[in-house]
Amino acid sequence: MNGNFKKDIFTIPNILSYFRIALIPVFIVLFLNAKNGVGFHIGAIVVLVVSGLTDMLDGKIARKFNQITELGKIIDPLADKLTQFAVAVCLVLKYRLLIPVIVLLVIKEITMAVLAVVFARKGRKLKGAHWYGKLSTAVFYGVMFILLAVPYTKMPFALSAVLIGLSGACMLLAFVMYVRQYVVMWEDIRADRPNRRY
Repeated sequence: MNGNFKKDIFTIPNILSYFRIALIPVFIVLFLNAKNGVGFHIGAIVVLVVSGLTDMLDGKIARKFNQITELGKIIDPLADKLTQFAVAVCLVLKYRLLIPVIVLLVIKEITMAVLAVVFARKGRKLKGAHWYGKLSTAVFYGVMFILLAVPYTKMPFALSAVLIGLSGACMLLAFVMYVRQYVVMWEDIRADRPNRRY
């Protein structure tokens, strides 16, 4: 293991990504024990907020201090997706409407992972996150926070349906747009055109 790789492992943005992953089991434990007291419920909310804030912070730090690494490009989205999946699975215990969103999330991430591997073998890859991906993540966290913060018994069904539908719609938009980027990339490969900024 060379010095550069060791340095990449311990950059501040990557450490924040490790921290977000470590928060996942903490959130799950607090959420599942929320029925035992308000403290657990508040704790789960605080963990989700901290996770979301560190998600925004690590990207800003990476760009400002030139700490963008290949490892970070893997671990940051991995932390995002694991957190999203864990939160959605926990909340589906109360909101069955989240089941289609979870299914879409799984299909999206598997498809994106397969496409990334296929195109990486051809020497092509997407150039970081796009606005629709950031929008999907922001809306997801916002919706999950509201569903978590407002007691299930006090959340109107219509409101929860609208919020969950909004999250699912943004996720579907991101999925379609990313696939579209891969289609454009494939057309460039077939036409033997140089790599663009996808």
